[in-house]
Amino acid sequence: MPVVFLLLLAVNHPSSTSAHTVKIAADVGATLHIEPNDNPQAGKPAQAWFALTRKGGKAIALKDCNCQLAIYAQPHTAGEPPLLEPSLQAITAEKYQGTPGAEITFPKPGAYQLVLKGKPIAGGNFSPFELKFDVTVAASAANVSRSSPEVNKENDKNVAQPQSSSFSLWAIAAGIFASLGIVLAVMQRRKR
Repeated sequence: MPVVFLLLLAVNHPSSTSAHTVKIAADVGATLHIEPNDNPQAGKPAQAWFALTRKGGKAIALKDCNCQLAIYAQPHTAGEPPLLEPSLQAITAEKYQGTPGAEITFPKPGAYQLVLKGKPIAGGNFSPFELKFDVTVAASAANVSRSSPEVNKENDKNVAQPQSSSFSLWAIAAGIFASLGIVLAVMQRRKR
């Protein structure tokens, strides 16, 4: 039965492995959050913020850190300039007051790397750090519908619509359950 639970978890939460990734460098750790729902879409502004803490769990506010954010399209080579360098602003999110955040508009779908570098401002008691977060950006609904082929140019009602992602999840789930049923049937016959 644990296998069934894991399969259901994977089908129902396919992107949970990328959400709220924690990275640690020396005595500083951070969790990346991207609104909305840790699912950025190309061409749409997304609010990214870093739950930045030092060893022991004490939050690091932007006012206490000389932080910079650089965004690279993946893959990229060392020494290549960043694609974006949004300015960080102090935001309040959840229990974090004045935490580093930025509004980011990813230009197109694909893989990106967010690199947050920081060092303490005078009197700070944490080590300089560099944290790298991998982010996958989805196509927005507007991008998907623009790229859909037209079925009938004379009649706008016949424009092909993008497929729903919920259908694909159900198709995957049905395939998994069918495979699981076959495996269980084979195991039952071997026991006889």
